[in-house]
Amino acid sequence: MSLQTQLAAGIAALGLALPEGAEANLLAYLALLDKWNRVYNLTAVRDTERMVSHHLLDSLAAVAFFQGGCPDLIRVLDVGSGGGLPGIPLAIARPELQVTLIDSIAKKTAFLLQAKAELGLANLHVVTSRVEDFRPLAGFDIITSRAFSDLKEFVTLTRHLLKPGGHWLAMKGLIPHEEIASLPDWVKVSANHSLAVPGLEASRHLIVLEPVV
Repeated sequence: MSLQTQLAAGIAALGLALPEGAEANLLAYLALLDKWNRVYNLTAVRDTERMVSHHLLDSLAAVAFFQGGCPDLIRVLDVGSGGGLPGIPLAIARPELQVTLIDSIAKKTAFLLQAKAELGLANLHVVTSRVEDFRPLAGFDIITSRAFSDLKEFVTLTRHLLKPGGHWLAMKGLIPHEEIASLPDWVKVSANHSLAVPGLEASRHLIVLEPVV
């Protein structure tokens, strides 16, 4: 099965309607990730077929949860973005979102900037910084992470970046019961979504967290 066929089948299985040209852009991103990965070690997954399921479809499985009352104004922060996951697939799939990728490692953000330029992603922004030192002019509606840290550290380091009424979306494998139990008392888990990722047999969950009001 070609990468294009595998991706198209996965998108159909997820029930996603993507903008024109999105699938081609996702494959172009995958090719860039594969090329840069040989030098910069952006991901442990080396096989491009596995990258489709483990990276692209895994990220796209959460797309439906990145929404709000004013779609054209939603600001998303992808913390510890690394190779751009889930931020770049999200920015491609939902061009109405404003997606900021932050990572403290310059070689990774160099890749992210190259991907932004080559893919023509006007709604994508890249920041090289430790997240605790990041002080943007405006906060974010949604803060997400795929492999940044445990939940307590994730919310603690990014608390100052969340807009009033905003929430965190943490992408996890198995339900992290111990991490949830150790959360600070100013944050709560408001939802826990099981994600079915085409081609990926591993357990995947999206944990929704909100400040306690």
